[in-house]
Amino acid sequence: MIKYHPSKQLMQKHILGELPAGLSVAIAAHIELCDKCSNEFELLEVQQASATFDAPCEEKESFEFESMIDDITKLSMYDQLVSQEPEVFEYQDKRVQLPRAIAALKLGSFMNAGKVSRARFELDEGPLRSSLLHIKPGGEIPEHTHTGFELTLLLDGTFEDESGQYVPGDFIMLDGRHNHSPRTKDGCLCFTLVDNALHFNKGLSKLLNPIGKLIY
Repeated sequence: MIKYHPSKQLMQKHILGELPAGLSVAIAAHIELCDKCSNEFELLEVQQASATFDAPCEEKESFEFESMIDDITKLSMYDQLVSQEPEVFEYQDKRVQLPRAIAALKLGSFMNAGKVSRARFELDEGPLRSSLLHIKPGGEIPEHTHTGFELTLLLDGTFEDESGQYVPGDFIMLDGRHNHSPRTKDGCLCFTLVDNALHFNKGLSKLLNPIGKLIY
């Protein structure tokens, strides 16, 4: 069962269009995977619509709004539906149907480091980096903390860290207050979003810290 969800405040900002694209994609994908958040999101949308349309406005604004609605209703409408095949991602001899918001993004080439493979999505968001990450069975990411934030949306498989085990749909937000070492017994596939380099705490992986800004 999904245990980790985006906050109500994040979903509200998603409705208002106030989030960066990568974070909005992660929330939309989680909502598609999580019945609980899907129902809550629908309620928040209804509340936001009521607040917007019931808010008092100046006479000029009311006239402009009515004029806009009138223009929209005059547009030619088409009732022909275009079928869309679900996007399937293949990894480790598996076929996984990606959430629509993620499937719509353009993905770059994969880079491999041991049992971990990562490809960035082609979103131009400055320091924000959205990626598709998969870890082979028995794989582990060395213990690290975060110089910014790290969002992980688990899409397939399971992994665990010092805080417990995660299942598909879990929406995990971490920052500099957290140290962890994710590991997976049977392999997993994740959507990840970071805004700064990881900081590795132990062993040879600490050698990556001086160039972390270049590879995160």
